[in-house]
Amino acid sequence: MRIALDAMGGDTAPKPNIEGAIVALQADPALCVTLVGPQDQIEAEIEASGYQGDRLSVAHASQVVGMEEKPTEAMRQKPDSSISICWKLMAAREVDAIVSAGNTGAVVASGLKTRLFLKSVKRPGIAVTLPTTAGHAVLMDVGANPSARPSHLYQYAVMGEIYAREVLHIESPKIGLINIGSEDVKGNDLYRETFQLLNESPLKDSFVGNVEGRGLYQGEADVLICEGFVGNVVLKVSEGMADFLMQAASKHILGSLDVEQNQAKQAFQDLGKRFRYHETGGAPLLGIDGICIICHGSSDAHSISNALRGSAMFKDRGINSQIAEHLAQKPVA
Repeated sequence: MRIALDAMGGDTAPKPNIEGAIVALQADPALCVTLVGPQDQIEAEIEASGYQGDRLSVAHASQVVGMEEKPTEAMRQKPDSSISICWKLMAAREVDAIVSAGNTGAVVASGLKTRLFLKSVKRPGIAVTLPTTAGHAVLMDVGANPSARPSHLYQYAVMGEIYAREVLHIESPKIGLINIGSEDVKGNDLYRETFQLLNESPLKDSFVGNVEGRGLYQGEADVLICEGFVGNVVLKVSEGMADFLMQAASKHILGSLDVEQNQAKQAFQDLGKRFRYHETGGAPLLGIDGICIICHGSSDAHSISNALRGSAMFKDRGINSQIAEHLAQKPVA
């Protein structure tokens, strides 16, 4: 399995990316990682790490896209960025996957520019895994496509259902459409048309209808579909609320508990691990003819390692071939 890792992506790059790559290589002898970025800087970091082996290589990129840069401008002004080079390597089939903790918009924009889509896929979408009272659920899309059409959302349902089954091991995933009410007449034209499309599609037996925001974490559906604007707001609100609750709990509750403080603190940390992006590594950009994992900007070595190893599992499960096969059977206008 050959993976291009954007060595310069993230808030504290390149150190956690290089450390994560080394951890992944040590854990999986079938992995080969190409670190993409300024060659001299990356090679100096590798030498400082003491790593010895032939499964870690470097592809030079002279430019880096900052986390706050506008994606379209960055892609135009920085054609030799580490993000662009990663996509070029995958388009040339020199790698099977790319992993980046860099500017999410730039990663998506560069991918859309390559048009490296699976056959029949109209627009790729980002899928994230959310914790629920029933286990986990897939939320898609969370930012790749803020101007979606009903056919796009239908395809997200197809891709999300396959991802939930193969990665989250949910045997028969339930599909829900995020909306402002449970009735089928709720929402704007996009959501009403998507409701009808899903209700008449091959997914109709798995479609449970509209899911309100308060039902996201109650396990009402295993696959939650929306357009990228709504999905990104949901994701960011969820991250903020999780941080708030953990801080509030540690500040106001632990002091009143009649337990040993270190044990209580560890219990909260263990609970928090269920909600951390570090454990899943990153979110896949589904619909790409290849594998693209987008990591959080503050990803540490543990998260990067998990993302690299998760790429291998994505390939082993044959997710892309299943997506292409399903969409070929039922094209949507």
